[in-house]
Amino acid sequence: MAQDTEVQSADDMVAEADTGARNPSSAWQANLIIGTCIVWSLFQLYIASKVPGMLAQATGANIFANIVAQARYVHLAFAIMLATLAFPLFKSSPKDRIPVYDWALLILGVSACLYLVVFRFEIADRPGLWSTSDIVMSCIGMGVLFTAVYRSLGLPLVIIAGAFVAFAFFGGYSEWARNITNYGGASLSKALGHYWMQTEGVFGVALGVSTTMIFLFVLFGALLDRAGGGSWFIKVAVALLGALRGGPAKASVLSSMLTGMISGSSISNTVTTGTFTIPLMKRIGFPAEKAGAVEVASSTNGQLTPPVMGAAAFLMVEYVNIPYIDVVKHAFLPAVISYIALLYIVHLEALKMQMQGLKKAGRHIGPVLILILFLSGFLFLGACTYVMIMLRSVLDGVMADSVYGGLVVVAALYVTLVYFASRYPDVAMDDPNGPLEAPRLTPTLLGGAYFSLPIFILVWNLMVRTENLDRLSPSLSAFWATIFMIIVALTHRPLKAFFRGEAFGTSTKQGWHDFIEGLILGARNMIGIGVATGAAGIIVGTISLTGAHQVIGQVVEVVASGNIWILLILVAVMSLILGMGLPTTANYIVVSSLMAPVILSVGAQAGYIFPLIAVHLFVFYFGILADDTPPVGLAAYAAAAISRGDPIKTGVQGFSYDIRTALLPFLFIFNTDLLLIDVGAAKAVLVFFIALIAMLLFAAATQGYFIAKSRKWETVALLFIAFMLFRPDFFLDKVSEKYATATGPAALEMMAGAETGTELRVEVNGPDFDTGNPRPTTIVLPAVSGDAEGALGAQGLSIIPDGDVLVMDEPFPGTPFFESLGNEYDFYGDTPVQITQVQIENERMPKELFFIPALLLLFGVVMIQRRRATQPAF
Repeated sequence: MAQDTEVQSADDMVAEADTGARNPSSAWQANLIIGTCIVWSLFQLYIASKVPGMLAQATGANIFANIVAQARYVHLAFAIMLATLAFPLFKSSPKDRIPVYDWALLILGVSACLYLVVFRFEIADRPGLWSTSDIVMSCIGMGVLFTAVYRSLGLPLVIIAGAFVAFAFFGGYSEWARNITNYGGASLSKALGHYWMQTEGVFGVALGVSTTMIFLFVLFGALLDRAGGGSWFIKVAVALLGALRGGPAKASVLSSMLTGMISGSSISNTVTTGTFTIPLMKRIGFPAEKAGAVEVASSTNGQLTPPVMGAAAFLMVEYVNIPYIDVVKHAFLPAVISYIALLYIVHLEALKMQMQGLKKAGRHIGPVLILILFLSGFLFLGACTYVMIMLRSVLDGVMADSVYGGLVVVAALYVTLVYFASRYPDVAMDDPNGPLEAPRLTPTLLGGAYFSLPIFILVWNLMVRTENLDRLSPSLSAFWATIFMIIVALTHRPLKAFFRGEAFGTSTKQGWHDFIEGLILGARNMIGIGVATGAAGIIVGTISLTGAHQVIGQVVEVVASGNIWILLILVAVMSLILGMGLPTTANYIVVSSLMAPVILSVGAQAGYIFPLIAVHLFVFYFGILADDTPPVGLAAYAAAAISRGDPIKTGVQGFSYDIRTALLPFLFIFNTDLLLIDVGAAKAVLVFFIALIAMLLFAAATQGYFIAKSRKWETVALLFIAFMLFRPDFFLDKVSEKYATATGPAALEMMAGAETGTELRVEVNGPDFDTGNPRPTTIVLPAVSGDAEGALGAQGLSIIPDGDVLVMDEPFPGTPFFESLGNEYDFYGDTPVQITQVQIENERMPKELFFIPALLLLFGVVMIQRRRATQPAF
């Protein structure tokens, strides 16, 4: 009974935060919410498919296809409608019925969105010349959107978006802001038209990504969970790791990572896995706060794990302008390292408290065998991929369109896996208060192995490319994976009943129930994301209308005094603070829009050329950490509701476990090897193992326990070793100059003497266009052997030598550096813009040589601590 109360309390938190806390007693109102969820999910599948074009061609009615182009407006209409129906406006508002004022808000909000669909041709005939009805509907839409954001996400995003709207209307009255941005203010018509009538504001990139990509991935995850895939993830994790020291905690980490791959919410992830793992952790000896903290740290980090990454991965595709596969590649290594380090932290906690694992029937699986299974799993997936590619190549020669042959192969594999699963009991969650036993691995793994097929299809479509086979877009990949997941949800129970010789009428009904529940859950999980991306569009729209980011950027630059470390810490703190009140997606949009340009600018002034993806991941990581940061961290409150611990202590403990995650962004922004940028396969393996060792040592240092309890000097030594492994270039720079530097005419000679393609670092200095104060920046361009001016000209740059000074002309519009130089410097002032120095990287010894003294020092610490060890290290 107590357990049921705990879960109910946690589920209530998920409802209030993610899916809506209103549960009407009237059947028709409850059915309206359910029906709207189902229709929204089906609409999203419809616009992602080829059905609109087929219907338009068959009927001659273009409305079936035109709705795809208007999908953003319909998407937001659904989100506003469900936010109004499912989330009470105030705490005192009725939860058992929908009040009259909510019906009025619903009609107004949906009308404001669909107005843009119904009158799209008339609006197109008067671009920028907004009519009275346009302005009225824009006012209504903005007001209802703010209300929907407030009721589904709380006040913080409303305040932030409202502040940006206020700046759009009143920022022109500030002389200081006017001098920085050259913004003179906007009329009501201009501002509202920009926000609502165009695709620069509410209906901008963020809402477009939510419409075309995010919804399908969230729906895929919801269907997988309702069909039983979520339970299978948890059971496999417990079967694999449960018998080890602190096994339930390690299973919590692994299952949260697996669930987080397809979940967009750390709170629902916490409740889904924590309902089972937290009671088990408490029963083997974890205090309530630490049990909750392990789950919180695991679940929040689930949003770091590709492919979904809390929905931010798809926004990065648009903002960074790189393919989705590259976003996954860059995010993969830090996420894996972070999770393995958390597993190690849990292991150290178990060692300190001398815990044991769960009892397990059958052969005991030790850490070495688990590692072999883990690595062989990757090899097995690689082999499967290779076999599928070979099969595809064979089919290409037999039939014109081998996709049908591929479907036959997948169908046969699915039926085979379901057949093997039917020979074992169905995968279901055990009672966490039952016997302390871990399930056997083989029956558990095979009992739900077919759940891995939709994920394999998703990853295949996203990542595999051959000579005759192109990768699919993220939206199309998610669509086909979702279609296959629907087939699995509908058929896996009847098929197992058939193979067992049982009647499958009840199983068929259960399959349809799972399918409908998945449609409902997917839509309800999207309510917050839908309205959040709309509200975040207001912020992005204000930036494009007013240049507001320049004001915030200048304030931050002044506070940081041009110091890149202070700036990064300020950005991290800002992300944490905003993340306490904003969902991850909105927080990422806000902070990346405001601060990414500032980090790039200040970094260039300090001589650092940061990749844009590194800056965006930096912001994203700290936004995620806010979910367990006291005093607001909602995931910590959800975990505490299950563990019956103190939510503040749970949050503090969870954040202490997440220090390793907070360290990673500072590392990969300076050492981009961790993001696999310009790294080959062999070096990637080396980077992974060295970075993993370094992170495990850092975790051991923060826990005060390695092989035995660490003395203070041993903790310092472990931190030093970790730093040396993470940043060997820091020590190399102390013993050898990284760059050869030249100024004036000698700089041109150095550029001409470099081999073609060599990276040239060119420092430019001149008066700032806005302030007139001189400031430096660094750009990178490829050398052209024997032709310095040719290397500059290829990038749209030209110089006029004036004695020892290399005066630079304004870059040509449309060239690579026009935005970063032409719009930032005053090329027509009294003080010329000039190239002050050119740098080329010296040939030096490999930085990896510094791994040797680090590993020798580590060996010494290991030998010393082994003498004091009172129990085996594993």
